[in-house]
Amino acid sequence: MAWEKGAPSSTKFLPTCMPLEPGTIEVPITTATSLIPLSTPVTVTAAVAAAAAAAAASAPPHNTRERKLRSAVWNDFSKQRRSDGTCVAICNHCQKQLTASSRSGTTHLRNHLAICLSTKPRPGPGRRKKLVVRRLLVPAHSRKHGANMVVATDGDDTIACAADSTPVVPFDQDASQQDLARMIVRHGYRFSMVDDVGFRTFVHNLQPQFKMAPYDAVKADCMRIYDNTKLKLQGSLRKLPSRVSLSVDTWRSSTGMEYICLTCHFIEQPVGCTEWKLRKKILNFIHVESGLNPELTSKRILEKIHEWGLHKKLTSIVLDNCTSGDLVGQEIIRILNLKGLLLLKGELFLVRSCAHVLNLTVQESLEQAVEMTSRVRACIQYVKFSQERFARFQKYAKQSGLAQKPLILDSPNNWTTTYSMFDSACHYQDVFGRLAEWDPEFPGLLNPKDWADVKALTDILDVLYHTMEKFPATENPTANLCFNELCGIHYLLKTWCTSPSPVVAAVASQMLLKLETYWDLTKTLMAITSILDPRYKMKSVEYFFKQMYSTDTFEAKSRTDEIRKTFINLYNEYAVQSAGSSKNPAVLCYAGNSGLGGSSGTGLGTNYNNQLEESKTFSRITLSDARRGLDQYIQESSTGQSLKTDLDMYLEEPVYRTKEEGAEFDVLGWWRSFSAKYPVLSCMARDMLAIPISIVPLDGDARLLNEYLSTMDSSTVQGLICAQDWLRDESDVVDGVHGTAASVPSTNADDSPVNAQALDYSASPN
Repeated sequence: MAWEKGAPSSTKFLPTCMPLEPGTIEVPITTATSLIPLSTPVTVTAAVAAAAAAAAASAPPHNTRERKLRSAVWNDFSKQRRSDGTCVAICNHCQKQLTASSRSGTTHLRNHLAICLSTKPRPGPGRRKKLVVRRLLVPAHSRKHGANMVVATDGDDTIACAADSTPVVPFDQDASQQDLARMIVRHGYRFSMVDDVGFRTFVHNLQPQFKMAPYDAVKADCMRIYDNTKLKLQGSLRKLPSRVSLSVDTWRSSTGMEYICLTCHFIEQPVGCTEWKLRKKILNFIHVESGLNPELTSKRILEKIHEWGLHKKLTSIVLDNCTSGDLVGQEIIRILNLKGLLLLKGELFLVRSCAHVLNLTVQESLEQAVEMTSRVRACIQYVKFSQERFARFQKYAKQSGLAQKPLILDSPNNWTTTYSMFDSACHYQDVFGRLAEWDPEFPGLLNPKDWADVKALTDILDVLYHTMEKFPATENPTANLCFNELCGIHYLLKTWCTSPSPVVAAVASQMLLKLETYWDLTKTLMAITSILDPRYKMKSVEYFFKQMYSTDTFEAKSRTDEIRKTFINLYNEYAVQSAGSSKNPAVLCYAGNSGLGGSSGTGLGTNYNNQLEESKTFSRITLSDARRGLDQYIQESSTGQSLKTDLDMYLEEPVYRTKEEGAEFDVLGWWRSFSAKYPVLSCMARDMLAIPISIVPLDGDARLLNEYLSTMDSSTVQGLICAQDWLRDESDVVDGVHGTAASVPSTNADDSPVNAQALDYSASPN
């Protein structure tokens, strides 16, 4: 049958093929009101038609477009129309009202239904089972508009509906429990947080199905993370082609227990990466008895070195923050040298960090200015004694038009805080002067000459402070910078020693004396790392030794030759080791067959001609005969030629110049790019530049465990601290948040502050 075009889908018309009597018209009859069979002719007079039209006009206009509610969600919602004509969907379970316009769809209703059904108790003595929502992957050929299906199971009832594009991850109790353990380890949270009411409520509202594990189970999960991650890291370090360096720090708990923190420093090329990366990993956090003698301390350290399989690949060790560090280091050198495991018989093994040298130099030298320091400290203590005084001081500072700056009181055992105190005091010099005029109780301890001395001393400390700031490195090494920086400081100190101020001259002279004392203990290694910077090579050593020993040319040359000799000896050891490896040729030169005798001459060589004649008697000439002749010819023709190693090439070529003066230089990237050209020297550079010679050690207060860890047994302390360090560089990202249960910790180091072991479990703020 033909239907009238343009009519609504819910409206049926009489067949147009039926004849109409005169005076009648064809009227549409809706399915909602029509009870007349469509096959029955209907005759309508004009009056009836007019009445029907009036009734239709008075009826609400939406009724003609009302559609049947087909979505399954309407089994749990009632649709009602408000007086303003808008529609709302009322939940049959909680009576909540949601929008129900045709443009709103039903996704928000399904989302509410999942939440409502998951929390609504079932009528009667029992409770409704939790709503389980899972994604049902529909085959592509039966999928509509690329949508998946979500199946919600509520007890014995199942609701299926189309899902939006947001992925629905199946709930996994074990994986979620592992995520909880990793969170606790990574952020240093307490195990007991799982018993906190607020935390349990928060987790339950996020995922009602998650069953919170008890304290002991969470602790066991955290220790399991430590054990599993340790095995992975151990395997990575054993496969590491480069050598490693170690640093040792002494920690203590609030209960008086002492610990040794053993940290490994190395450079690696991660899988799938073309760059070399500087890495740091805490290997052990060992409990040791108080007052342990150096021999037993070195024994404990060596036990851990063998446990990790690193005894054959050590470069150096830093023991600046270890009790009796020099004695411990000498004992370790003695034991390892018995097996021939150290480079240059341990000459470069025991290292003092550049920052440690500066710390000792400055801290001990400031005793020459102890009186002036005490007066500055007394002025600041007076201002900060009460809130009233401090408010008055701020008022004077504002009237003077000075920019606001913290007024810092120093810690006498930390020279960097003394520098900050001097700097802030100089900033408010005029305010202190006004305070002395207007406050009769203020002790005017500093006269203009004293302020001049404070400013001069602040300038000295400013240079040293900003030098220290250059050393901390998390990604790129700074060991290559230490030699130049300390030589520059040496030059400045010699200049400051001639200051007209007795205080400044005394402090500078003491600093110079201390620096030269510690300099002799570490200058060789610092010079070697400077030579391995292609921007300097031997030039920096030659230049600075001429400056340092300007009055003694012989001494300058002698020092330079000593550094060069040590550098060449170190290279030769690497060349010997490299010769035994098929991956790294030892030298870049011609190599002949040792089994062939040689005599000078031309052509293919006498021995080759003799072999050729003999071969005619027994068999035909082979390709191996020709190759042997070529080898002998190369050996004979190369006699007397100078063979160059990659070290010779490196030192003879011009230094590398950056495009812009002062631009940052990636020394690791340079050596990685030229590793094929300098095969032996690049291996040496990779090991030397990883030495933590620029590490900034923490002071004693920062190496104090917090109360939480201080109450735990030593094995748990080690597990939490080491695992936290290993998990810090998880690379997986979910919704912009780094770190997931699925991520595997690599040997990446460090997002902790500087190179020191700043831990979340430290009692002092990082």
